Amino acid sequence: MTNTPTFVTVQSRGLIAIPTSIRRHFGLDQPGAQVEVIEREGEIVLRPHVAVPVDQAWFWAERWQQMEREADDAVVAGRVTATDGLNEFLDELDS
Repeated sequence: MTNTPTFVTVQSRGLIAIPTSIRRHFGLDQPGAQVEVIEREGEIVLRPHVAVPVDQAWFWAERWQQMEREADDAVVAGRVTATDGLNEFLDELDS
């Protein structure tokens, strides 16, 4: 990619066409691809948005992310037990 400006014409209803090479570079050439639009200090910023597949949305729920942070904290603090295999793991659960 280069930093050479590309000018596009704003069509009726405010539509613009992102040049093909830029769409391909950012994966925006797929059906349903999304772009985040941000107004910032006199600029309009377009940022590619990668949508989360429906079957993976649970992982990004706030409650699940909180549990992930708690697990990370437990690992850092050494509040974990490592086992060598399934039987040792099951024995650890029973104890």
